[in-house]
Amino acid sequence: MLIRSKAPLRIGLAGGGSDVSPYSDIYGGAILNATLSMYAYATIEPTNNNKIIINAIDKGERMEFNSVEQLVFDGKLDLIKGIYNRVIKDFIHKPLSFELSTYVDAPPGSGLGTSSTLVTAILGAFSEWLKLPLGEYDLANLAYNIERVDLNMAGGKQDQYAATFGGVNFMEFYKDNKVIVNPLRIKDKFLNELAYNSVLYYTGTSRLSSQIIKSQQQNVEQNKIESIEAMHKIKDQAILMKEALLKGELDKIGEILNYGWQYKKQMANNITNKFIENIYKTALNAGASGGKISGAGGGGFMLFYCPLNNRYKVIEALEKIGGQVKRYEFINHGLNTWTID
Repeated sequence: MLIRSKAPLRIGLAGGGSDVSPYSDIYGGAILNATLSMYAYATIEPTNNNKIIINAIDKGERMEFNSVEQLVFDGKLDLIKGIYNRVIKDFIHKPLSFELSTYVDAPPGSGLGTSSTLVTAILGAFSEWLKLPLGEYDLANLAYNIERVDLNMAGGKQDQYAATFGGVNFMEFYKDNKVIVNPLRIKDKFLNELAYNSVLYYTGTSRLSSQIIKSQQQNVEQNKIESIEAMHKIKDQAILMKEALLKGELDKIGEILNYGWQYKKQMANNITNKFIENIYKTALNAGASGGKISGAGGGGFMLFYCPLNNRYKVIEALEKIGGQVKRYEFINHGLNTWTID
């Protein structure tokens, strides 16, 4: 028997960073994101050999353990160990024997929510196998708690919910980890035009998002006015983006992206650098009307909006300075699990 799952990666279109505590706890956060045709995959094969085998295919890492109730964290595949430990602790209360294989369509630190999406996919596979009593909100919240509480990994709240629900969503974040996911019914022609005019560009660099996020959190804790005001503007950007997409005012998308990018850079140190600024300038000079870094910043993917037929000029200009343009489509489904006998 094989238990499989896949969960989509996401692109944050507006509001990124306002989902991070303590800002979201104090002021409330808002994000607009959309899932892409890029995925995190998990396959569980139950065994009876009293072994736990973890095979992270894309990373080239493989580990084997004796079946125990709690795996020890040692810096190697701790994310996967944390999921297993929580499943055993909360639901099963006895060791399991299986082989788990994982793969992600984007590299770690690329800004598309890879880590949280992988957690969601693995948790979904366990839920499919063990018939865990988890609805969509339950699963996303559990994935969040495994990362942020059990493993003490810095980050926001949007990724787990985007991966679980899928589609284009306006998400609201409040204290006590309260999250409201509002699916947006955007006309197909507007969504198709958004995808056609958008260029997703991988800079060829990755970053450790936790350092940037911790800096952002400290700015809020220390009541640094410039940083907090920038986060307020970022939250406003999510509302502007929602209105533009629902009304089909796509000519405003680039301007809204650029508006958010200028404020995002004020939220914390190391969100941008000379390399990223050169990429941004190159895209705008070639015809993009605005853009942003995906995720916390510092590297990874960047998104540019290119109106009219400018996307091809922008792609050509970006490919000349290295990196890679990634083709994708927006998708409307989230976590998907199934069993093959």
